[in-house]
Amino acid sequence: MHAAANTRYDTTARLLHWLVVLLVAAQFVIGWTMPDVHRDTKPIGEIAWHLGVGTALLAVMACRIAWRATHQPPPQNLPKAIRAISALTHGALYILLLAVPLLGWINASSRAWAVKLGGLAALPSLSPAGSAFGHSMGDVHSALAWALLVLIGLHIAGALYHRFVLGDRVLQRMMP
Repeated sequence: MHAAANTRYDTTARLLHWLVVLLVAAQFVIGWTMPDVHRDTKPIGEIAWHLGVGTALLAVMACRIAWRATHQPPPQNLPKAIRAISALTHGALYILLLAVPLLGWINASSRAWAVKLGGLAALPSLSPAGSAFGHSMGDVHSALAWALLVLIGLHIAGALYHRFVLGDRVLQRMMP
């Protein structure tokens, strides 16, 4: 039993993982239901929620990266090829989970929208109001959000592959 427990991620890592899952799920639901953003769109309603959840996601990802940098993951007994695929997938997930909200923040800044952490702490503008670059990052934000969704699907498929095809305990490492 002790050996099995040592193959799981610690409680903080699992909590941060599942918090990211909830925030990303909320972001996609909000993103799909919010109105299209145009020149005169105001950051109210679902758009305000999208900004708020995006900054929360960015903050949780910063915590997750800090935790991962200071804590070793549990050992894994997997073939080298699967470890390499896992490392690439996780690296791409981390990059997109940072890039997508940052690009949204750049776009919001170009629209002169206030971006706040927790609805209270105003964050600095990442692009000047009216910036063509900032506006164009909205399109990149959307495209990378779709790429993130595809990568999440692959991540889930990989977890299910481990559980139902390989029959190993990789999936249980991150379960609550």
